[in-house]
Amino acid sequence: MAYQVIIPAAGQGKRMGAGKNKLLLELNNIPIFIHSLKVFDQDELCEGIILAISPQDEVEFKLLLKQYKVKKVLGLVPGGKERQDSIYNALKTVKTDGIILVHDAARPFILKEHIHRLVDTAQKTGAAIIGVPAKDTMKTVRDNVVTATVERSSLWAVQTPQAFRFSILFKSYEQAEKDSFIGTDDSSLVERIPHPVTMIEGDYDNIKLTTQEDLFFAEAIVKKRQGSF
Repeated sequence: MAYQVIIPAAGQGKRMGAGKNKLLLELNNIPIFIHSLKVFDQDELCEGIILAISPQDEVEFKLLLKQYKVKKVLGLVPGGKERQDSIYNALKTVKTDGIILVHDAARPFILKEHIHRLVDTAQKTGAAIIGVPAKDTMKTVRDNVVTATVERSSLWAVQTPQAFRFSILFKSYEQAEKDSFIGTDDSSLVERIPHPVTMIEGDYDNIKLTTQEDLFFAEAIVKKRQGSF
């Protein structure tokens, strides 16, 4: 069940309004991206981490990786204009045909048990993603007017990591580049080659830190997990 993980971390995080890479902001006195990396660094099944970063952040990232003793980083690759470009750059450096995970560095609350379920499922099916059922009523809207109420029971909010056999994921990225297609996530690329993708249920704590408000929710999750909330 061994795997490697690609973590794109080259975004500017403009919606966070931090004036720098949001992943360098601290959560419980530790940079956000370190929280995310530590889950994999401490997982016995993880064979290595490939980190895609902006060249302007390279010095600071290297210092923090050393400071927090992150040992499994196989390499730092240059991030691209889009998240998809960053992941493709990382995929080109992979030297295994095993299972590859892709995880957002801004999701620091993924659990090891969910990682292992994803890896196990991807080994069996070739592609697996994690998510949670939609809680809210969902509607389609055009020009601020509701056009339909969508059946909620079939809707899931998709998270990361997403897990794939390397050959399947790389083929999907090659095809996307050929077609000049930009997907919303890795699964959307795999779906169109096409290859079926299996969904497993995660938990609602696995949030992505995008705005300032998300940091308040993140602090609450930290306190809950420490048993002090």
